[in-house]
Amino acid sequence: MTNTLAPELLRVCDANLNRLKEGVRVVEDIARYKDDNKTLSLKLKELRHLAQVDDMKPFLQNRDSINDVLRQSTTSEMKRESLASIITANFKRAQESSRVLEELYKLVDPELSENFKYIRYSLYALEKEFI
Repeated sequence: MTNTLAPELLRVCDANLNRLKEGVRVVEDIARYKDDNKTLSLKLKELRHLAQVDDMKPFLQNRDSINDVLRQSTTSEMKRESLASIITANFKRAQESSRVLEELYKLVDPELSENFKYIRYSLYALEKEFI
């Protein structure tokens, strides 16, 4: 990545990259350990591994998670009705994050932007398959 994004946008990318990987990991682990679904868990693992950038140093240098203005969980984040609601919430989290990354990388790396678009559309398909 060329370091042309403003520090604030590097924070946005960092947060969304983490959110994307975390959301995929939750669903991946449910598919793997609860459902013993090797096919789906492998597809999710592959997507999670695609969700990366070459140089993490600028992200880490600009990370400020301690002072994040929305660090505290909201009531809706603390309440889940069922395992299905956890799966849906994490698919949505990952899809939304991949969209943010897709849009921001259009500014500096169109190829990486396309990678995040691919991840997003793959997540749409896997969500349908899983549910």
